[in-house]
Amino acid sequence: MVPDISRGSRTYGLLAYLYGSGRRDEHVDPHQVASFDGFAPDPGRDPVATLAQLTAVLDLRVNQLGPRKPKKHVWHCPVRAAPGDRKLSDEEWGEVARRVVVAASLAQPEDPDGCRWVAVRHAEDHIHILATIVRGDLRQARLNNDAARVQAECRRIEQDMGLRQLNAGDGTAATRPTSAERIKAERTGRAEPPRLVLRDMVRLAVAGAATEEEFFGRLELAGLLVKRRLAPSGDVLGYSVADPGDRTGAGEPVWYSGSTLASDLSLPRIRRRLGAGPVADLAEQPTDGRGQTAAISSRRASAAARARRAAAGVVEDALEVLDHGPEEQAASYWVGTAEILDAFAATSPAGTRAELLAAARAFERASRSHVRAERADLRSVRTAARHILYAGPATGRGEDGEAALMLLSALFLLVMAADRWHSARGQAQQAAAARTTAAHLRAAYTATAARPLAILATRGRNLPEPVRNRHARTICEVLPAAARETETTGTDALAATLAEAEAAGHDPQALLEQASRLRELDTAESVTAVMVWRIRRLADLPAARRPVGESSAATPPAPRSTSASPRSRR
Repeated sequence: MVPDISRGSRTYGLLAYLYGSGRRDEHVDPHQVASFDGFAPDPGRDPVATLAQLTAVLDLRVNQLGPRKPKKHVWHCPVRAAPGDRKLSDEEWGEVARRVVVAASLAQPEDPDGCRWVAVRHAEDHIHILATIVRGDLRQARLNNDAARVQAECRRIEQDMGLRQLNAGDGTAATRPTSAERIKAERTGRAEPPRLVLRDMVRLAVAGAATEEEFFGRLELAGLLVKRRLAPSGDVLGYSVADPGDRTGAGEPVWYSGSTLASDLSLPRIRRRLGAGPVADLAEQPTDGRGQTAAISSRRASAAARARRAAAGVVEDALEVLDHGPEEQAASYWVGTAEILDAFAATSPAGTRAELLAAARAFERASRSHVRAERADLRSVRTAARHILYAGPATGRGEDGEAALMLLSALFLLVMAADRWHSARGQAQQAAAARTTAAHLRAAYTATAARPLAILATRGRNLPEPVRNRHARTICEVLPAAARETETTGTDALAATLAEAEAAGHDPQALLEQASRLRELDTAESVTAVMVWRIRRLADLPAARRPVGESSAATPPAPRSTSASPRSRR
């Protein structure tokens, strides 16, 4: 059961929407299920009741204050059942409404001076509670922390009514767009409310920024309006951003401070992140977490491919650090992972951009908790994000595509580690966000991996039989789980990769053992396919390409069931 509290100033306007047909005629049979006294006029069921009468009843005490009335006197809270919940009756929704207004401190059953309110139902799965916040004694209701109290009450309602149990919040989630913001976005033809778009753009600006001035410069370069809040001394205390096309009725920009976009986007929090370790100069070659240059042997490798290969190494090194470091350090790495995801999504080709953007948005929630992120040198992580961003858009083909697969595989393991880390600390919403992130990464992987895996598998099947058998024995010895895989695409692709590494001067068995030690493989659907990308990065192998003259029929698409996409642990 999901509540969504907002404040407004027009009682009649909100009632007109609640009792109206909706923006797309989606409102069906609007009517009250409860009210402050049980006798409020109901224009939905009483043919002589009007919206003006109901407005007058609800605004009675507000109007008694005259010029002293609060500017935003309307308290609005839609309460929606979770997907899959049973259909609640009007009586049950009425009970939900009464419990919510009590939890919000708007009214108590024994208090005759409680605020006036109504609950309107115009759909099967939700109600809207509208209250005016002036009490009978003409004092304003004390609504401090009302959202947290209502959320807690909704968790109790779910338990009492046998509904789906949602994860309890901990106060670290970013503010969601209000109903008014969503309605305005639809009215103006925007795909999303400006709050969400601005949050993405600010996160991208801070990802890998070397200095505070660069952060502000990138906001302005992205086309945003930026306003800095200055102290009398001239020091910058905070900032606000606005979309140039998002205006008030008076034509003024709609400003959002960084802290209202998300708690970790306040200027003090951004300064702490910038102070976690200087990032490398962009003229330097990107390096992995061990400081090794990420240049690859193929001259056709793009800057985007080099940056992604380096980032994959940084992520794998972060996994090793997380096993032994303090929890404050782990919290810092979740912040750094979010930066890499932001940069990765912004520079990915169209085929995977939507999934990666969804993954970045989901992990934003997993990166915030009450464990303060500190005591970590994030230079390598922030440099990885910076290089991805400044390398520019990737094509998704050739070296770019394989480097993306290397990074996707590494990120999936890190995200699953975040799921386990948050779950162990009872942070259910963050753990759920990590699992959602993993699902989007899996979808992006599936969209990218089929073709290069199929090319490598064909190459593996065409190896001389003695060579192929020798590599098959090595795979089974080092990776016992490979013997249990029913599909051979991953095994054939790994055999081809080992043969290529051997030709480049590597010891195949030693290389395979090194790759298997990087992290557990329990979350991999195909162990052998995941190892392909690890080994190709470790051995600095160029992208797998179909030889000139080889027909496309020789490289059939990988069957869906053989996808090497990682999967979450059940």
